Amino acid sequence: MKYFYSQKSLKDTGVIEFTLRHLPGYEGDEYTVSPLQKGGSGRKYYRIWFRGGSSVILVRYTQERTENAHYVNIAKFLATAGVRVPRIHFHEPKAGLILMEDLGEKDLWSYRHASWAARRPLYESALSQVFLIHRETRLPTLNLKMELEFDERLYLWEQQYFFENCLENIWKVETSALRALPALQKIALRLADLPRTLVHRDFQSQNIIILSGKAYLIDFQGMRPGLGLYDVASLLYDPYADLAIEERRELLEFYKNLCGDSSLLQEDDFETTFLMCAMQRLMQALGAYGFLGLKKQRQNFLQYIPVARRLLREVAISIGNLDSLVETLERTALECTNDSFSYREVRQ
Repeated sequence: MKYFYSQKSLKDTGVIEFTLRHLPGYEGDEYTVSPLQKGGSGRKYYRIWFRGGSSVILVRYTQERTENAHYVNIAKFLATAGVRVPRIHFHEPKAGLILMEDLGEKDLWSYRHASWAARRPLYESALSQVFLIHRETRLPTLNLKMELEFDERLYLWEQQYFFENCLENIWKVETSALRALPALQKIALRLADLPRTLVHRDFQSQNIIILSGKAYLIDFQGMRPGLGLYDVASLLYDPYADLAIEERRELLEFYKNLCGDSSLLQEDDFETTFLMCAMQRLMQALGAYGFLGLKKQRQNFLQYIPVARRLLREVAISIGNLDSLVETLERTALECTNDSFSYREVRQ
């Protein structure tokens, strides 16, 4: 057998042996291993190529984040709901190893420079898939381990996550007055009072694989009860892709038509709820970029802060009654440009 290890630790920990043991027919084949850089969850991904051209994805995870252990059962559940997700070949929970189908390297993000005519059907395919999660009615009877549902406490946590890891740690802003804003607390309460369904929780362009023109969902281990519009806002206000205003408008209308007369449209104000969800998601994203960029020293996440800051400011203006937040975001704009924003500068 010939093999090429991209990382020595794979051989040392028996991961390759595990893979071959659970893929009958490949024991004597040649293969190569390539590490994949994905997200900020702490999971490690590897693509294993075999001589005949087939490949699988190997995932290594720890128990540091409880959601990592939920991935396989959620994948199986989503498959029963008709959602396109990777097929699970094998799972060894004690070792924290998952072997799953390789859907390829083309995610929705990789199409970001294509024309809108080319991108729009891909986004619509993605929204159609996540809608299958939102309309799922088995929630009360599910015996499925998930993360804590979106309630007032979680929405407030997202806001505090932004204040601490972005405004305070990056821009050194005094946030005590912002943290106490009644308008922000009212938004958290209003969203928490709306009927919940299942949500993906991290529905953005890098978590959507495109295969033969169809969207497949990945990284759904954070699925939980929440608002479907949170997922929609996550995709339409994704700082990684930065859609145009008209593109967002068309896609929101597409999702609204998917909902039809379902209970998903029984909120008092569809578009206001959408904007509030966008505000929450952008706060969460900015907090994550600051946390990963500074505390975890994964500096590549810092490059998305300028776009996310601009989007959050636009959303806050549209919601209204958030003048102090808007003013703070305007002040930070002077320190937040794509050309000059760097880890070194935010540390000064």
